[in-house]
Amino acid sequence: MPRMADLIEKARNYLQARCGERTTLAELARAVGASPFHLQRRFKARLGVSPQTFQEALRMERMKSSLRGGARVTAAVFDAGYGSLSRFYEKAAAQMGMRASAYRAKGRGLAISWTVFDSPLGKVLLAASGAGLCSVKIGANSNELRAMLNDEFSEAQLVEDARPLADAKKRVMAFLAGEGSLARVPLDIRGTVFQRKVWEALRAIPRGKTRTYSDIAKAIGAPRAVRAVGSACGANPVALVIPCHRAVRTDGGMGGYAWGVARKEKLLELEKRARR
Repeated sequence: MPRMADLIEKARNYLQARCGERTTLAELARAVGASPFHLQRRFKARLGVSPQTFQEALRMERMKSSLRGGARVTAAVFDAGYGSLSRFYEKAAAQMGMRASAYRAKGRGLAISWTVFDSPLGKVLLAASGAGLCSVKIGANSNELRAMLNDEFSEAQLVEDARPLADAKKRVMAFLAGEGSLARVPLDIRGTVFQRKVWEALRAIPRGKTRTYSDIAKAIGAPRAVRAVGSACGANPVALVIPCHRAVRTDGGMGGYAWGVARKEKLLELEKRARR
């Protein structure tokens, strides 16, 4: 029996080489010389997802790459290995947040309202499509936040308009004052299967509490995927609403935070104070 790391690497390479095809667990197990049960369990422990979910993520990334390259939606869907357009929209479209046609060119054809306002953490930028918040950023400079939004959705119609975001702003300010929750704020976000599992686990952490990256990895059934959990936290597109600030290191250290460790410390203190 090959070393476990070699076995999983071989399985991953096999799936990546056939990302436009459908590979059963039995076929994959035969290809790498392991039992289906053993492979399934070890694959998920090491990578955080099952072989089937890994294949779905590969298909999604292949389709996104085709869309970014200018391919038409239908061609991208079939090239990625989806058997039909209906199957794609049934199984995978929700993972993209926005429609595939909108994702094709960084939000082309999508109308996004945005606003920037002052908060106890500095400037906060909120941006939303008609379906919900798609971006929440924190910083010291409004122009820098706007530039980041423009890069994220460079082909969308970005409209500075605070009116559609009035309720979201009210909720954010109440949250920072310790008087409300962001759990029910509608979202319109994109992420891989693994990232979305991490984000869901983050939203389940009670206000005023923290979890280590290791705790979160265990909670999503991927105890060895600690670094990947940290990366998913860093990729969070909606700060505060998905509370990645509640993820800390096992040794008690703050760990990283996209908007600065000082803001992370302040956020956690605000939450603890409100809980008391």
